[in-house]
Amino acid sequence: MSVLRMIYLALAVVGAVVPMYFFMSWFFENGFDLGAMMRAWNVNDAARGLVWDLTIAAVALTVWIIAESWVRRDWLSLVAIPATFCIGVSCGLPLFLFLRARPVA
Repeated sequence: MSVLRMIYLALAVVGAVVPMYFFMSWFFENGFDLGAMMRAWNVNDAARGLVWDLTIAAVALTVWIIAESWVRRDWLSLVAIPATFCIGVSCGLPLFLFLRARPVA
């Protein structure tokens, strides 16, 4: 495995662990209430702007993943889509780059 692929994989792992740490901390403190979490994301304009920034980036990444998977016939790369929306762009993007950097038979 190339050094670049190892870097992408490490970033995907860190991009999964760090956000999940904060999500789990929030859930332990506030209970598993997705509605309350969404309200917290909209507490002020700065937070709302960040949410929209990440949402637009996630949609753009999803379009790119689908387009690349279709052209390369690399269906395994599609696993980066649920990673993006269930964990975050910080996991989905490096995971997709890791998968995209491998040779496709």
